[in-house]
Amino acid sequence: MGLKRFSETIYQKIARISTRLTIIKRLFSTNCVIVSLSTKMNFRENTFEGNMCMVNKKSKWLEFRLHMVRFWTLYVMLAIPLSQVVIFRYGPMINILAAFKENKFLWPVMERAWAGNHGFEFFIKAFDNPLFMESLRNTFVLSILQILIGFPIPIILALFLNELRSTLFKRFTQTILYMPNFLSWAIIGGMATGIFGAAGLVNNALGTSIPFLTSSTHWIFSYVFIGIWQSMGWNTIIFLAAIAGVNPELYEAAAVDGAKRFRMMWHVTLPSIRSVIIILLLLNVGGIMGNNFERIMAMRNPLVYGVSDVIEVFVYDRGIRGMDQSLAAAVGLFQSIVSVVLLFSANAIAKRAGERGIM
Repeated sequence: MGLKRFSETIYQKIARISTRLTIIKRLFSTNCVIVSLSTKMNFRENTFEGNMCMVNKKSKWLEFRLHMVRFWTLYVMLAIPLSQVVIFRYGPMINILAAFKENKFLWPVMERAWAGNHGFEFFIKAFDNPLFMESLRNTFVLSILQILIGFPIPIILALFLNELRSTLFKRFTQTILYMPNFLSWAIIGGMATGIFGAAGLVNNALGTSIPFLTSSTHWIFSYVFIGIWQSMGWNTIIFLAAIAGVNPELYEAAAVDGAKRFRMMWHVTLPSIRSVIIILLLLNVGGIMGNNFERIMAMRNPLVYGVSDVIEVFVYDRGIRGMDQSLAAAVGLFQSIVSVVLLFSANAIAKRAGERGIM
């Protein structure tokens, strides 16, 4: 009983302090004119820049202290992931300087001399390398095809799954669709070889010898469609969650106006989830310069190196296997800068079109 009475007393004191702070905040939130005594015989009008500014600062400091007393546990919990981000994300960024310094792999970055051409030697070296330009072209081609072909498919699937009346069949279909997302690319690469290889299941069933994985053009579309198959179920869940938040009264109003299912999908569902579509599209545009390294390595072979060598493969070959850390750092920094520029540009276009964007 003593502990309970003590906690109630503390709670009442905090409530009284909070009430007083609210009153003080309301009093000082407006820029009203107050009268302060300058001397015994002289009055003047003054605003919060004068004596009351100090009172206002004290009230804000007291409000901040009260806020920290009430929510300090939340800030302690927040400090753990923030420290992880600072230590493991921002801390290693000092090694970005390797892109502007000489390639001395075993030396600390800060002790290396600056590279030639005012530090841009390895950027110039990368753009003079035909393999890098080929990797840059392949990165753009594969990523743009992935967006153009793969981005609308989860939206279409979500729209049609939302129209299913059988809950059991709907759940079964969702499970089948998003199961490939949990398979590693090593397994998917083996499955692709067994299904689409020269002696694979498809060629044996059709009695043909289509070079799905050995011809450059066939490999590009095989790569894109296998990636769509792997990720479309997971992305469909995101759009289904957005569709679940659509106001049912909109469908009822559309039905009263005589709209059928396809009309409801086009005029009600799609406009209602437009913001989610825009956000995911922006994130995909920001990731154009980055391909899945595991996916590339699991599906490439010597016959398609000309179309499967992307920037990640170039960085791996030259930076890790070739021990050219400065060149790899320069290419990686260029990749990150282009990704940020693409993201901000797409976000600006979305805002001009009337959408909220992500920033």
